[in-house]
Amino acid sequence: MDAKELLEKYAAGERSFTKAQLSGIDLKGADLSGIDLRGANLTGADLNEATLNKASLYGTDFSRASLLGTNLIGVAGNSINFSFADLSGADLSMANLNGANLSNTKLDNANLSDAQLSSVSLTKASLKNANLNRANLSDSNLTMANLTGAELIQVKLAGANLQGVNFQRAKLRGVNLSAFNLSGVNLTEADISAADLTGTNLKKACLERTNLEKSSLKQATLMLASFEGANLKKADLTDVQTYGWNIKNADFTGAIMPDGEIYNQETSEKLSQKVTSMTRKIIRTDKAPAPVGPYNQAIAATGTMLFVAGQIAIDIRLNDIVYTDDVAKQTEQVMANLEAILTEAGATWLDVVKTTVFLKDMNDFAAVNAVYAKYFDAETAPARACVEVSRLPKDVLVEIDCIAVI
Repeated sequence: MDAKELLEKYAAGERSFTKAQLSGIDLKGADLSGIDLRGANLTGADLNEATLNKASLYGTDFSRASLLGTNLIGVAGNSINFSFADLSGADLSMANLNGANLSNTKLDNANLSDAQLSSVSLTKASLKNANLNRANLSDSNLTMANLTGAELIQVKLAGANLQGVNFQRAKLRGVNLSAFNLSGVNLTEADISAADLTGTNLKKACLERTNLEKSSLKQATLMLASFEGANLKKADLTDVQTYGWNIKNADFTGAIMPDGEIYNQETSEKLSQKVTSMTRKIIRTDKAPAPVGPYNQAIAATGTMLFVAGQIAIDIRLNDIVYTDDVAKQTEQVMANLEAILTEAGATWLDVVKTTVFLKDMNDFAAVNAVYAKYFDAETAPARACVEVSRLPKDVLVEIDCIAVI
């Protein structure tokens, strides 16, 4: 069917064009309000500035089609294929696109406010300056999508995959991002004020000049993230992991700091000293055996060194050895004892650069290693040595010491 035939039938009152073969058709500027294009093939079609509001588009194929400035308000169409299509400036407000394929699609400056976009694929899509306010993106895949300058106020992101997304200058005020994996994500100059980032992984993320005022970052992972020039006024940073973060010129006025204290000049000086005086670099080379467990080949570190004596499975409540026949439980007690000492010194497991594990029986290695691995991220784990010895103090099954840099 060509454009002339379709437009004539539409003008005569026909609305059903299900499964029509319309590949490459030119319908630029056409008014097709309420049209039924279920299952139709419009690959490569020109629909620029067309009006398709309230159209039925279930299973319609718009791959590589051009829909610049197209009116798609309120369209309904689960499983639409918009891959590689250009919808720049299109109006998709209140559209129902659940399950749609929008991978590699251009949606720059598009209006997707109040749209239903659950379980959609937006992989590598471009949504620069798009309006996604109040949209439902639950369980959607936004891997490597570009949301520079996009508005996502009150957007629903539960279960969404946001790995590699570019949120530079995006507006995410009040959004729930709790427990998301945002490692390495670009959030430069984004507005994330009053957002929930509790338990979120922001490792190596860029948050330079980002607005995080009044946001909750409790228990978040901020290792190696850059907060240079960020606004963290009245933010809650309780129990965050901060190894190697960059906080140059960041504003913490009134913030709750990792130790639970309200920010003041003293905590500022402590933070600055921690950032500038301690460095920790993972050393890796393919010219030596690769790690086969939760450890690294070597760690280069500078700062105040903390040497923790070998700990064995003594429970201080009993002042005696516990779990004499269970090496795994003894290891748990050993790690608890080490952690208590590290905490007292103002250190965490992230500050540990070297450990030595002493075993009565090397056959126990797997059990000990399984417990040990719970305490260290394999990517940043300290260097480690493990040896079997003829006898350990009080005939325990395992002893571990460590060196930390704080």
